[in-house]
Amino acid sequence: MASHARAHSHSDNSILAIRRFNRFYTGQIGLLRQGLLDSPFSLTEVRVLYEVAYRDRVTATDLCADLNLDAGYLSRILAKFENSGWIRRTPSPADRRQSLLALTAKGMANFRPLEDRSNRQVEQMLSKLPPASRQLLVAAMQSIERILSPAPAVVPAEPYLLRSQQPGDMGWVVSRHGALYANEYRYDERFEAFVAEIVAEFINHFDAKCERCWIAERNGERAGSVFLVHKSATVSKLRLLLVEPTARGLGIGRRLVEECVHFARQAGYRKMILWTQSELKAARAIYQKAGFQLTGKEKHDSWGRKNLVAETWELKL
Repeated sequence: MASHARAHSHSDNSILAIRRFNRFYTGQIGLLRQGLLDSPFSLTEVRVLYEVAYRDRVTATDLCADLNLDAGYLSRILAKFENSGWIRRTPSPADRRQSLLALTAKGMANFRPLEDRSNRQVEQMLSKLPPASRQLLVAAMQSIERILSPAPAVVPAEPYLLRSQQPGDMGWVVSRHGALYANEYRYDERFEAFVAEIVAEFINHFDAKCERCWIAERNGERAGSVFLVHKSATVSKLRLLLVEPTARGLGIGRRLVEECVHFARQAGYRKMILWTQSELKAARAIYQKAGFQLTGKEKHDSWGRKNLVAETWELKL
């Protein structure tokens, strides 16, 4: 009897300690304010935006299960964002009864300041701590997450974010193309100059109504890029698809191409074309799966390499 009483007392102490920590931390990060991150949105609404922004091929069913949300409540949140033009739905190729959710360009433009504000809030909290205390804090949080998380049956895909170009991105696109193609295909610095010309033309003649650049971000670092440019009133061109080696295998390349195709259709193009090299096997596989057809080949000597085979691919929209 005494042993049972002691165990009950220990349990009560644990409950009180956890509830005290919850009250403390929610106060620290401002979860009880009227609008999260000085926005008009609730915690749940911002979390839904975050999941749609960072997850690939997510559905409403996924969000209900993963966030433990009532289906009707989630439906009202999604309808609110859809009516504002922040979220779009596309039929799932795996199950036509389901819709894949993604942020529109407008949605991304409004979500990005919330993400930046959240990062600054955490940064401000950490700035008050010495380095050793920061490490202890992060380690403690990781321990809590590890202990409370059930062992997943399947390792989830790592999150990444697609956004439009920002200052500094174009230099990164040129630099990474130069470095990666030199390392993987032995292209010399003339390839980097070739990419720089494409980027300069895009920026100097950019038309947001019919052109777009997407930058993939993972863990706060750039992980990939693709450009959709205007060629004629009915023809668009996909250019400069790149995925960092450390981010390959996550579906980023496929997602970047899907965004290009979706935007091109919305912009009223009838056809999309691209120019690539036969040795870029991974990129060619992505284009084939997206429905592109090989329409032409031509041998050439370029960028310090001989007997390259250039390929033209087309997709009817």
